[in-house]
Amino acid sequence: MCGRYVMSRATGDLLAYFDARKVEGTPPPPSWNVAPTDDVPIITERPEQDSFERRVLIARWGLVPSWAKDVKIGSKLINARSETILDKPAFRKAAVKRRALVPAEGYYEWEKTADGKKIPNYLYSEKDDLLAFAGLYEFWPDPSLPEDDPHRWLLSCTVLTTSAHDSLGHVHDRAPVIIPPDMYADWLDPGITDKTEVQQLLDSIPELALTPRVVSDRVNSVQNDGPELVEPAG
Repeated sequence: MCGRYVMSRATGDLLAYFDARKVEGTPPPPSWNVAPTDDVPIITERPEQDSFERRVLIARWGLVPSWAKDVKIGSKLINARSETILDKPAFRKAAVKRRALVPAEGYYEWEKTADGKKIPNYLYSEKDDLLAFAGLYEFWPDPSLPEDDPHRWLLSCTVLTTSAHDSLGHVHDRAPVIIPPDMYADWLDPGITDKTEVQQLLDSIPELALTPRVVSDRVNSVQNDGPELVEPAG
């Protein structure tokens, strides 16, 4: 799964890296300990006149389906199993209509030891400074607010996961789905709405080798933040 990650890049860096044109929403501050329900940047692509426009949006991490009665459901939907997103009611509409990239520099996972301890690991790419998790997003209308209230619609997102490959399986059995740069356009393409095509897209995503690094247990608390969290444990 993916329950904590790092996103410390400036919004300008994201615009340049993902070739996006504009930002919508108030960007959150840099964080080396992004946690569920935090506001996070996501990359989306929507039709704009005769072309598509790629944007950086600010979303709440934890998907709130449009039909949800309460925003609290989002805390349980921070991840979506890629194997079932086309069938699960919470994800199937977003899977064909609202796909996104969730930028991250790396993520944390806790390895369980034989004696019951949990050792925090930071997983990152040795060759790519930025990763792009496969994500979905949704808009949820807050029933407690009037229809003309500018804050009525909540934008939220989830990170797709898959079975961890051999090199990471010892840390955790699930890992985020990571989209390689040459597949950004396909993953974001709003013209791909057929379930079969989306499934083919999912099947074609290659496994990316990441490097795990044992880090300090300070990352266990969401109250702690800072670049020291990704440093090797002393």
